[in-house]
Amino acid sequence: MRAVKSVINAAGLLKRLDPEMPEDQLLLRALRDVNVPKFLKDDLPLFENIISDLFPGVERPNIDYGALMNSCKEACKDLNKQPVEPFLAKII
Repeated sequence: MRAVKSVINAAGLLKRLDPEMPEDQLLLRALRDVNVPKFLKDDLPLFENIISDLFPGVERPNIDYGALMNSCKEACKDLNKQPVEPFLAKII
């Protein structure tokens, strides 16, 4: 039940930030935001398949992280890490 509560809380925060976002995209983003950081890379394709079955035809919303993404890339360079997309997504 804690996982469900976390998704509902995340969806509520997203709704307050962007009241005009369609609810299917909002729930899709909340599910990803809450669950993806907990999964190992081998589990992500399974999760994505489940999500695509639950939300057929729903586009993944594009989020502009702007300064946060730039700071993450700079931190990766400082720490001698490669700022590849999966790693940056995990950071976010």
